Amino acid sequence: MPALVLGPMLRYVDASSASIWVETDAPCSVSVVADGHAHDSRTFTVHGHHYAIVDLVGLTADVESYAVELDGERVWPEEGRPPSRIRLLPPEGPRRMAFGSCRTSVPHDAAHVLTHGEDVLRAYGGHLMTADDDEWPDLLLLLGDQVYADSPSPEMLEFIRARRDDEPRGEIADYEEYAELYRQAWSDPEIRWLLSTVPTAMIFDDHDLRDDWNTSHTWREQMAATSWWRRRVISGLGAYWIYQHLGNLSPAEREAEPLLRILREGTGDGGGALDAFADKADADTSSTRWSYARDLGHTRLIMIDTRCARQLTPGDRRMLDPVEWQWLVDEVGKPADRLVIGSSIPFLLPEGVHSVQNWNEALCDGRWGRVVARLSERFRQAVDLEHWAAFRRSFDDLARLLVRVGKPTLVLSGDVHYSYVAKANAGRIHQIVCSPIRNPLSPLLRWANVITQFGVATLVGGWLARSARIPRPPFRWRVTDGPWFQNALATLTFPDRATWYQSSGNTIKEIASVQIT
Repeated sequence: MPALVLGPMLRYVDASSASIWVETDAPCSVSVVADGHAHDSRTFTVHGHHYAIVDLVGLTADVESYAVELDGERVWPEEGRPPSRIRLLPPEGPRRMAFGSCRTSVPHDAAHVLTHGEDVLRAYGGHLMTADDDEWPDLLLLLGDQVYADSPSPEMLEFIRARRDDEPRGEIADYEEYAELYRQAWSDPEIRWLLSTVPTAMIFDDHDLRDDWNTSHTWREQMAATSWWRRRVISGLGAYWIYQHLGNLSPAEREAEPLLRILREGTGDGGGALDAFADKADADTSSTRWSYARDLGHTRLIMIDTRCARQLTPGDRRMLDPVEWQWLVDEVGKPADRLVIGSSIPFLLPEGVHSVQNWNEALCDGRWGRVVARLSERFRQAVDLEHWAAFRRSFDDLARLLVRVGKPTLVLSGDVHYSYVAKANAGRIHQIVCSPIRNPLSPLLRWANVITQFGVATLVGGWLARSARIPRPPFRWRVTDGPWFQNALATLTFPDRATWYQSSGNTIKEIASVQIT
């Protein structure tokens, strides 16, 4: 009898439809039974793994409990767990969103709690099992580093060593290892239940592929010179498409996906088609779009690909290439009372750090000569100077665009392994960062970040930027709350109150709450 490997995962949900993703251990028919009606789909096969995404359309009310059947045999819900439910998006839009980033999937024993802290996503799942409805989020945004392909858990390393001893040692190499990486990340009972009943929207960051992914043209040249990177990036992007991207799309958008049609209509293994797609996506950024947008009542959600869509031309670096930038301009201009922008990397850093990254970019582009440019590129990679500030033209363009549009805008981000709120002094623009879910900085690095990013950088960043003749940004901003360094998950409650939670064992407790005005 077929069995579930992963899922069910409740992904796209709007006012009348929902999409549920599963991975199974054999080809089969997948049925989602809701309110006495069965919604069916056949699995498709990729590199020996079997997947289905089932769309429930024409829904008129919330589903208080759904079940999953494989070839007619019920496999979900699990015994002893609360029912998995589907809450449709309210017509006026979400009342609450949860968000966070950067989660390592190491064990939950005492040794790993000591080194990695409590898993807040796991604790949040346990909390929602008994929480009142008014505490539930309408959407969970996972803003990057859902998996760490370059820093696997001890269990993942055992899996790797059992099947190969070639490069890259201690890192993910191919699709089979990515599939296991996702299985380990999302199969914990509390997390599996949480993902079965709270809709999710996701976007990647660097560790989903590798640290510093697409930092610069030099970085791409260095990786291309290795014997293993091409296989890795093809596998990583292919796995992302399967495990994360498909569920980001609405049923109509998914129906228009040529690759999905090929996989569903094929009779054999579609691994070759997926690999060809991923290879092209890496080589030609305009060939696919990982960014996406959703109308959520009065709110417009725009999730931006800030990794694969980069233009890395020395002297003309852009966070988004021209095609992607025009898409963003169009999406920002569509009707909405409020914009929520998901960017895995922060748009508004502490001002001093912003200036340092501006300065480093100018030096990498040769402002002080070739020798300094080479040294600056090493510095760029060593200390992760690759946020919006390190692509100054794109930062300035987005800043002017958001001021010109004039809508209240909340930019949600992660990546930096601390949390904070920043407010621009022009327009109605806030940056809200929540990171990490589970991957805290050591006490030493916490103090180093406070000293450098909120101390030294504040003092010297402006001077460095002026010394390289860098124009001032279109507006100024300041960090109004934070930083907080705990493992955390945040909720954004409309109208615009952000609350951060951390876990103590299986208990969720509030660590900060901020009114966004």
